[in-house]
Amino acid sequence: MSGRIDVHQHLIPPAYRELLDRNGKTAGGWPMPDWDAAGAIAMMDGRSIATGILSISSPGVYFGENAAARDTARMVNEYTGELVKDRPDRFGMFASLPLPDVDGALAELGYALDELGADGVVLLSNVEGRYLGDPEFEPLWAELNARAATVFVHPDAPALPMLDGLPSPLLDFPFDTTRTALQLVTSGIMGRYPRVKVILSHAGGFLPYAAYRFTGAALVNPGLTPEGVYADLRRFYFDTALSASETALPALLAFAEEGHVCYGSDAPFAPDRWGSVFDAKLDEYQGYRPGQLTAINRGNAEGLFPRLR
Repeated sequence: MSGRIDVHQHLIPPAYRELLDRNGKTAGGWPMPDWDAAGAIAMMDGRSIATGILSISSPGVYFGENAAARDTARMVNEYTGELVKDRPDRFGMFASLPLPDVDGALAELGYALDELGADGVVLLSNVEGRYLGDPEFEPLWAELNARAATVFVHPDAPALPMLDGLPSPLLDFPFDTTRTALQLVTSGIMGRYPRVKVILSHAGGFLPYAAYRFTGAALVNPGLTPEGVYADLRRFYFDTALSASETALPALLAFAEEGHVCYGSDAPFAPDRWGSVFDAKLDEYQGYRPGQLTAINRGNAEGLFPRLR
């Protein structure tokens, strides 16, 4: 099947939306869009997207209680699993895990991968201010590595007040993605668990632009070297959601490993009229090597999700 593979596409199950409303939760102050499966397919048809790998966006499934988070993760994962079962050609699935409950996350990981056939998992960049390189999350990374899993890291609002008129998804999310990515490297997670494939949202935030600056972490972290930090930073994969511009693409493509950039839409949180602007910029960029755009649109994701070949 031809057409883009969208590694950054969201769903909002009806029961999950009701839960957000009851808890007064939003995606970092961003308006909660309408969503249904038929509308998602219509959007994909209009934007040459063959398959969307679906995930729950911020604020995730944890609202302060571990047991409730386990139930919410199971609910959204089973709902998504049914969509994929009905239309495996059009939908894939990144399963939600109830972090910071590591035991619950491990249990849900096994269920999602073994019973629901999930294509990978989604982790938020921070959970209650704890980032993904936190030592307490190490057992989860060990199991993800054992399974050679694909992990989609989606940003969440940092523990900072939002600036007036600047919702977290607009300004703070790229910062938070960058923060958790660098911590994953300096904590040794990326080095210790080389079988995990980690996709960073929105072209990795500021990571490609500032990667050489971040090698300075070796100056204040004994045991690290600038070369090692840089190599581990390049292990990440990146999506193009809201990032395929003539100013961002040069840094991303100069930094990322060959085959590590995939298409992303951020639908439906990115309105179609906005996302289509970035689609056009992606398609019209003049700096690609032969075959590189085709790889970004589909081929690189086929490497992560062989069932879609």
